[in-house]
Amino acid sequence: MKIYKYEAFTDKAGMGNPAGVVFECDDLTEDEMQKAAGKIGFNETVFLLASKEADIKMRYFTPGHEMNLCGHATIAGVKALFEKENKKIKTVETLSGIIDVNMEVQNTGKTFISMKQLPAQFEEFKGDKAKLAEAIGIKEKDIDDDLPIMYGSTGIWTLLIPIKKLDIFSKMKPENKRFPEVLTQKPRASVHPFCLETYDKDADMHGRHFSSPFSGTVEDPVTGTASGVMGAYYISFIKSLDEKNIAVEQGQEIGKSGMIYVKVKKEYGNLNVEIKGEAVYAGEIFL
Repeated sequence: MKIYKYEAFTDKAGMGNPAGVVFECDDLTEDEMQKAAGKIGFNETVFLLASKEADIKMRYFTPGHEMNLCGHATIAGVKALFEKENKKIKTVETLSGIIDVNMEVQNTGKTFISMKQLPAQFEEFKGDKAKLAEAIGIKEKDIDDDLPIMYGSTGIWTLLIPIKKLDIFSKMKPENKRFPEVLTQKPRASVHPFCLETYDKDADMHGRHFSSPFSGTVEDPVTGTASGVMGAYYISFIKSLDEKNIAVEQGQEIGKSGMIYVKVKKEYGNLNVEIKGEAVYAGEIFL
């Protein structure tokens, strides 16, 4: 099996979020995909299959289980299909539904891939805040009480935790195995602390993403789905707006910095979200 390695949300190999991309997977069983993802070891590997409903079908696997949707692996897969097979993908079938995607080559020569996500949903966190802080290695006082802790989803549930200061992020040491006992409402959710201070002057928000223990990984370097729901959180709980474009930075604390561009808009009672980022080829793996 040949796996193309792509780094998403960056134009520099070795940065951003790595994803494995595997072509022509129609003859693979679910068990074979899961085992391959475990051997590859990236936070997500995307397997490309034929689709009767869209241009391509994508299935996403962590080393531990299958995901309904994955932002960075989708962007990696679309870029790989263009570079390796000269295919321009507009629609992607996922377990979350049909996702619209687009590739834009700018005058600067940079190529950005955008993908729409499912309308954002939120649910208030009703758990123990002190235990939550302990589970990511910080103190309860580091959490910003002026903003709500919310479960959020644009296809995958994560817990959004507002943090007061940027310097707290480098002190975080997650105990992922403790998450289910703290996240009693959604025990399989990931954890996503964020703040409004940033390293990059062009960014609006900063985040880290700690994996659900069921995923078999600890931290996701630069997270597309969580950044998308951060945009919806911004206009819902930070500044009441009908639409907003924001830039989200992530990965600085683990040497894998990347940037995600989020567009969120209130339409017909929904919070519609689109994310955009780059992706770069970073080599091949053979199993």
